[in-house]
Amino acid sequence: MVKICCLGAGYVGGPTMAVIALKCPDVEVVVVDITSARINAWNSEQLPIYEPGLDDVVKESRGRNLFFSTDIEKHIGEADIVFVSVNTPTKTQGLGAGKAADLTYWECAARMIADVAKSDKIVVEKSTVPVKTAEAIEKILVHNSKGINFQILSNPEFLAEGTAIQDLFNPDRVLIGGRETPEGKKTVQTLKEVYAHWVPEDRILTTNLWSAELSKLAANAFLAQRISSVNAISALCEATGANVSEVAYAVGKDARIGPKFLNASVGFGGSCFQKDILNLVYICECNGLPEVAQYWKSVIQINDYQKSRFVNRVVSSMFNTVANKKIAMLGFAFKKDTGDTRETPAIDVCNGLLGDKANVCIYDPQVTEDQIERDLAMNKFDWDHPTHLQPMSPMAVKKQVTVSSDAYSATKDAHGVCILTEWDEFKTLDFTRIYEGMQKPAFVFDGRNVVNPEKLQQIGFIVYSIGKPLDAWMKDMPVVA
Repeated sequence: MVKICCLGAGYVGGPTMAVIALKCPDVEVVVVDITSARINAWNSEQLPIYEPGLDDVVKESRGRNLFFSTDIEKHIGEADIVFVSVNTPTKTQGLGAGKAADLTYWECAARMIADVAKSDKIVVEKSTVPVKTAEAIEKILVHNSKGINFQILSNPEFLAEGTAIQDLFNPDRVLIGGRETPEGKKTVQTLKEVYAHWVPEDRILTTNLWSAELSKLAANAFLAQRISSVNAISALCEATGANVSEVAYAVGKDARIGPKFLNASVGFGGSCFQKDILNLVYICECNGLPEVAQYWKSVIQINDYQKSRFVNRVVSSMFNTVANKKIAMLGFAFKKDTGDTRETPAIDVCNGLLGDKANVCIYDPQVTEDQIERDLAMNKFDWDHPTHLQPMSPMAVKKQVTVSSDAYSATKDAHGVCILTEWDEFKTLDFTRIYEGMQKPAFVFDGRNVVNPEKLQQIGFIVYSIGKPLDAWMKDMPVVA
């Protein structure tokens, strides 16, 4: 029986290993983590992450060939294949601060594997890592090997939160990078055979290590670039009276471009896009390619511009001040069908409004009050460290922030409503009821284009939708407050 151990029980490690266990009943899969609360949650009825379909997958395999444990050394020692899916945060200080990946957790993992291994191991990079990480990890393992043979593979994940289980069941591609030596090719084949239990062979791509690592960064950079491109056009649409939905639809009909990732919004979020692009920027700079670095940096600059532009619309529309006004935020997660708040645009929008002394009331169907408070108290990039290492600064703005259990209580007596996550339930809210409970004039700022502006205007709302023709109220108001 092949034994797999995955170091890291987060958004990547947990779902990926659960699906491998389900699809490969002849493989024993153990997910290990230093955080006992997280492992306890994986072993309970209430899993630590929300992902459609994940509960069923875990419950079918857990206790049979899928296990969750804090006994890291034991399971690494017994495993044939060790997946490493630990955090790779952006450095906050020192060389490359604000751009380079912090490989502290990766290095600790490599040293632990070298320390406890009693037999040959295949070590698989599952975290998003900068190009050439495998080489660094290989050096640590080889120099601490005590005669044990280690083979390194890169197997980046391409999951989208909210559809991760379907992405794992039916992936566009599985990418495995390895050394182009006889031993390296044999190791690639070993991992390929695991995925071949359910993935068609023509979708399992094999490359050298560096190509696999760079493919992950490049894929996320290209996706983020599409979002920033349509968001840049959305600003032009508002200035000229064009409709970004119509423009995006027309552009997406070109078979060379396609319709995906062309929805204008308040900006992209999630754990990967910004981090991977910053990583790419740093690698380009280190390799003497400043023009290439600047090109990718502009993708993030447009994303930041889009978020600040949204806040400016809110403030300038409401008589240039939101001080002491209640602003309801519908949605805090970075996208629908996930409770993930990492790099969510809602944090920057919230902080922008709090900076103007607004009273913010937040409702999200999957994000807890504790998580919202943690996110608003945290410094940039701190979210990517294990919870027990995250600095917990007191939340100075706590009295200005409340969290509601439903959309109607969140919007009661509010001056404005900001829609920041495209949850399906926001499309079917009773906006007449919401309007009647709000202060007048009542504003809706739709950062996800989920509502019909004309219908809301008929109710009486003043409506701002990203990239749509401006409400008459806003036409003569400055874009910047």
